[in-house]
Amino acid sequence: MASTTSELKDTDKQICSLLQNNARIAFSSVAETVGLSVPAVSDHVRKLEEQGIIQGYHAKINPEPFGFDITAFIFVDIESSLHYESFINICKQMPEVLECHATTGNASHLLKIRTNNTRSLEKLLSALQQIEGVQRTITNLVLSTHIESFALTVAPTRNAKVS
Repeated sequence: MASTTSELKDTDKQICSLLQNNARIAFSSVAETVGLSVPAVSDHVRKLEEQGIIQGYHAKINPEPFGFDITAFIFVDIESSLHYESFINICKQMPEVLECHATTGNASHLLKIRTNNTRSLEKLLSALQQIEGVQRTITNLVLSTHIESFALTVAPTRNAKVS
């Protein structure tokens, strides 16, 4: 179980910030930046991984060379929360589904998907609409992306001075 941000030490926040900006950064560079030894940084990272705070290391890949020309957000309305778990499990098996969020508002879930073309999008929508409990889908195509990031602001806590 992951700790909350308030429980994280400033050193751990600094380490997380450095790693999320460059997961390939050498521990010696991290150690120099945060003022610890390399073994101490290694220990901090291991503990952050064990606690589920660091959840993985990934390369950000441009989808276009792989033929993923369509990005879309699909709002899915499911008739009952009884179907949520099975819906999510089915979505986990669909490689086009990059993200699945339970939401408030006009739909129960929001999916971010990437697919090759409109034919493959139509096939995906058909598959989604056939899932038990799905009442409707609303699809918004992405025309262009200007900001896309998983980076969080995890800077060390600063004590505010009262003047």
